[in-house]
This record gives sequence, structure tokens and C-alpha cells, in this order.
Amino acid sequence: MTTTDPTYGELRSQLATLTTEAFRPELAEIDQLPTAELAALMNGEDATVPAAVAARLPQIAATIDGIAERMARGGRLIYAGAGTAGRLGVLDASECPPTFNTDPSEVVGLIAGGPSAMVKAVEGAEDSKELAREDLDALKLGPDDSVIGISASGRTPYAIGAVEHARSLGALTAGLSCNADSALAAAAEHGIEVVVGPELLTGSTRLKAGTAQKLVLNMISTIVMIRLGKTYGNLMVDVRASNEKLRARSRRIVGLATGAADTEIEAALAATDGEVKSAILVILGSVEGPTATALLDEAQGHLRAALAAARTTTP
Repeated sequence: MTTTDPTYGELRSQLATLTTEAFRPELAEIDQLPTAELAALMNGEDATVPAAVAARLPQIAATIDGIAERMARGGRLIYAGAGTAGRLGVLDASECPPTFNTDPSEVVGLIAGGPSAMVKAVEGAEDSKELAREDLDALKLGPDDSVIGISASGRTPYAIGAVEHARSLGALTAGLSCNADSALAAAAEHGIEVVVGPELLTGSTRLKAGTAQKLVLNMISTIVMIRLGKTYGNLMVDVRASNEKLRARSRRIVGLATGAADTEIEAALAATDGEVKSAILVILGSVEGPTATALLDEAQGHLRAALAAARTTTP
């Protein structure tokens, strides 16, 4: 593309209107500041992000409730984005299986250009709505699924295309951006526009915008999982013990939830094939391992409901 290409001029005009791309003259000589001053300046910038997220809590909460309702019916949560936004979605999705014992197919991160785009930009991928449609069609998207398009600018075609296609199929849609009145928010059922203002480095949306997106995605996936019964209080009772650290954490979680002695904890975990939630129910509900599993199945994985059922049926 050359500077005489009309699409170049159009794109340049669009970028000039975006808060995330705004130039800050007062920072034009930051390269001459001492390192300590630069670090303090950047830290001060980052400190403004939580307030911007707080301003969008009603929209975030409504999105969470809609996603949880669909996931309780067997739907999936799918993130779609390009560049930093796409990487953040993939990151959030990849952390759900070890944290909440979800199947990798339940929370999915799509990044424009595919997995290789996690470490290297794929030329032109973010500009393709068609690519987003193809990626979603490969997942056989349905009305119980939820798709969150992520784009700092709110104008990335891949994210917008994902939301538009998902909405046409009856799925829940949300658009997470960092500019007001974005095309992404307009395309989605739930618009979440976290306006963090111009970046320290002009247009570098891996900074405040990326931090804001990470905070929102943390909030969405964590609270959705709480709503689905993946926690007991603030304990990760669905944690998957896939390594020594997590096995130690599993024993600690059972101990915190029950106050039981180590020998009782070990026996309960052995009786439940290491499943933390079932082990807690064995101890607190005074039931056998298979009974704990059955009660949790009946309660759709909600430990408090299963525990209430155990206490009403146990002599």
C-alpha cells in the first residue's frame, strides 16, 4: 500500500479520531527523562485503568450473567481478536482448564491468523471479516454460545466480523474496546467500552488498553466460573491437579474448606480420584466417594447445593 492509495488516507483519518491513537504533546520528550521518572510516569498512567473499568461494571455484569446462563446449558465462551487483543483472549481461555477444570473446548480463544499469530504478526489477518466467520464456522457456533470480540480501537474487522456472524446465528455477543462509540460495540448485543485515554507511547495499545482488556477478561471468566459453581467461597475447588504445585494446592484447598486433618484429607482425595470438590463433600457431607460424585452431578457441579442435599439425606 502506498501513501497515494485512497484506503490509506481513509484509515489514517479513522485513526486520527480514536482516543487510543491520540498524540500527547506533553510527552514528546519522555525519552530524555531519567529511568526512575519514566517508571513513575508509566505507573501513574496504569493507575488510571481500574477506574475506567469500574465505569463499565454494569455492562460487564450483564455480559457475565448472559454468558453464565448459556454456559449452564452447555454453551461455550469464545474470544475473538487480533494482535494484542487476540493474544489476551487466548491467554484467558488457556488459563481456564487448569484453574477451573474446564474442557479446553468450553472457553476458546481465536486470534486472527491462527496460533502462529501469538508470536508473529500475520499480514492482513486482522482486516478480514471473512476469516472470522470461517474460524467461528469451524467451531460450529450455536445459540447457546457466547462470542466476545476484543479490539482496543473498536474498529478491527476480524473482531467486528466475529461479533456480526455470531449474532446472526443467535449467539450472545459482546464487544470489548477502549474507544467510545466504537463499531465493535455497535455490532454487539453488549458493548463494553473501557476508555482509558491516550497511551504513553502513541498508539501502543498493549499498554493501558491491554491492561484494561486483561482486567475485564479476568473478571468475565472468573465470575462466570463462580456462577457455574466452579468455586466454593473464594476457593478454586475445581482446580485440576496436573503438577506437584497444584497437587499441594488441592490438599490445601480441601483443608481450608473443611478444617480436616491431613490423614482425612488424603483419604477423601484417594476416595474421589483426587477431585477436590468431591473430597470436600466426602468430608463435610459425611458421604462415600461415589455418593459425592452423584450428588455433585445432580447439583450440576454446585458444591453448596450438593452439600445441602447430603445433609438432608444423611442420617
